[in-house]
Amino acid sequence: MTDVEIERVETLSDQWASLKKYTIIYTRKDGRRERLVREVHDHGDGAGVLPYDRKQGTVLLVRQFRMGAFVNGHLEPLIEACAGLLDGDDPEACARREAEEELGYRLSNMRRVSELFTSPGAITERLTLFLAEYDSDHRLGPGGGHEGEGEEIEILEVPFEEAWSLVENGTIVDAKTIILLFYLRLGLG
Repeated sequence: MTDVEIERVETLSDQWASLKKYTIIYTRKDGRRERLVREVHDHGDGAGVLPYDRKQGTVLLVRQFRMGAFVNGHLEPLIEACAGLLDGDDPEACARREAEEELGYRLSNMRRVSELFTSPGAITERLTLFLAEYDSDHRLGPGGGHEGEGEEIEILEVPFEEAWSLVENGTIVDAKTIILLFYLRLGLG
């Protein structure tokens, strides 16, 4: 266990998410104590899901604008697995809700494959990942997300091999999506 004492917490922003500045006393393994300052972004935990159709060999992905990627030089919308914040739901309920809102599909045979921290050096988010099945009979509506939340989501139904080639050629750069496609590629889905 790490020996950390929180000395001070300062809220820098508390709008869509919170950004806090922590001053801590960190005790190293050799016993030396060191004062460190770290900023931590917290917008809550989330869940993501990659739906696939076994018969057709396809997966459902979304394409959408992402501000963090944009300001870091990735000017095109990202291709990703469907995901969202828990908003009080358990991870599986969140993944199902997001699939209905973003993709317009009801999913079946959901399997939890991983729980991970997305960027633990500066972000509190813990993301739970799922694989699930879909087919055309499970279509509920158009999907696309909620315009009132600033979402403009394009739904992509692509053959798995094409999705995998988008990972290999650097088009898909979203970590959760790459992880989920790896799980599927390894036959763990």
